[in-house]
Amino acid sequence: MITMSKEQEPRRRRKRGVILTKQGLKKLLQAKAQAEERENGGYRYTLETLSDRTGLAVDTLMKVFACEMGVDKKTLKDCFKAFNLVLETGDFYRREPEIEAGQTWQLLHEGPELPEGQVPLHSDFYVERSPIESECYKAILQPGALIRIKAPRRMGKTSLMMRILTQAARQRYNTVALSLQLADSNLLQNLDKFLQWFCANVTLGLQLPNKLSDYWDDMFGSKISCKIYFEEYLLAKTNPPIILALDDVDRLFQYRDLADDFFGLLRAWHEEAKNREIWQKLRLIVAHSTEVYIPLNVNQSPFNVGLPIELPTLTAEQVFNLAHKHQLDWSMEQAEKFCSFVGGNPYLIRLAMYHIWHEDTTLEELLTDSPMSDDNIYRHHLTRQLWNLQQQNEGLEQGLAKVVLSSKPIELDLIQAFQLQSLGLVRFQSKGNTVSSSCQLYTQYFQAYFEAKNNL
Repeated sequence: MITMSKEQEPRRRRKRGVILTKQGLKKLLQAKAQAEERENGGYRYTLETLSDRTGLAVDTLMKVFACEMGVDKKTLKDCFKAFNLVLETGDFYRREPEIEAGQTWQLLHEGPELPEGQVPLHSDFYVERSPIESECYKAILQPGALIRIKAPRRMGKTSLMMRILTQAARQRYNTVALSLQLADSNLLQNLDKFLQWFCANVTLGLQLPNKLSDYWDDMFGSKISCKIYFEEYLLAKTNPPIILALDDVDRLFQYRDLADDFFGLLRAWHEEAKNREIWQKLRLIVAHSTEVYIPLNVNQSPFNVGLPIELPTLTAEQVFNLAHKHQLDWSMEQAEKFCSFVGGNPYLIRLAMYHIWHEDTTLEELLTDSPMSDDNIYRHHLTRQLWNLQQQNEGLEQGLAKVVLSSKPIELDLIQAFQLQSLGLVRFQSKGNTVSSSCQLYTQYFQAYFEAKNNL
């Protein structure tokens, strides 16, 4: 079988920009003719005059009016703006990618994947935050291990969790991942139902028959029954260790009684591993988005034992390297500026690079355009963040308003601050309990939102 080196492999020819439609060209030519009649005595503008008016190079203007070669979307916006026009969706189209000889259908679909949820395990665009990954890979090999991962939403908790599970699977360990977001609300009102749901899902993940009825005994109660089920069935019937990864555990914080019992159970199992060999086979990974703001007995909480991991934002250097993986010719200065704009949030960074790679936008547009505009690539995410905020109590929205409308960090009610932090909207300052907006993008969007709301 003949293989090719990377240098020999056919490469995907990049798409190059957008082209005016007949409608867009007609609109632009009409506006240009009106300006010539009004301002230039009816004489046509020279290319040099148009260049001065639009701020675009002569060669670029020739491409715009020829409608044969693609240009950046911003170029068309600047051209339209010079004649008091607004570029609309029907004014342009994206040219199809050219296919080089020897290219396959698959090669046409190369490029960065759309950032949504977990970063695929084999993705080139996962950013390691050393030494976090290596510490977790070592820790999960320890008997009775407990790893606690904390970070706001869309910071990479699930991506890290799945990589730990993959490393464990390579050691032939049994692995089960379970998000508590999957639990129906009615289950969270009843400890017995919740623990049976929990055990049933772990059983399913281990591909074992469900034998809850054989081990569940009302006389012993839910917690003892759950412990017996794990000890005498799940752990006893499996030889390799079981790695149980629980995501979104902070969903239980609003169910105080259930949280007390369930988290106390996890802590008890972790302590059992110090004395009993069978419990050393259970290794836990717990991920949550916010600080534990519910009071838990210090001796019954799993949040003060094990290996604590708090995922940091990306650095400018990591953003610079990620840009080059996306084939974006950014300077370190550009990486620093953009990193500051989105607060080092990995999701916001990868979303931008995905759309810039596809030439839907440019770095300059992202840094200068209003986040309220309909064609801003962040509009859907920002609207979703607003919706998340509005699902909470009214005081949380008022708390965020104080933050983004203030020129300096402010102190909020601690639970409010934790809830806003879990959404990724604020960050705590290094000293004291004051918070500030987590990035310029959120500041701009929510300032505009609250100002518009106040003017109603």
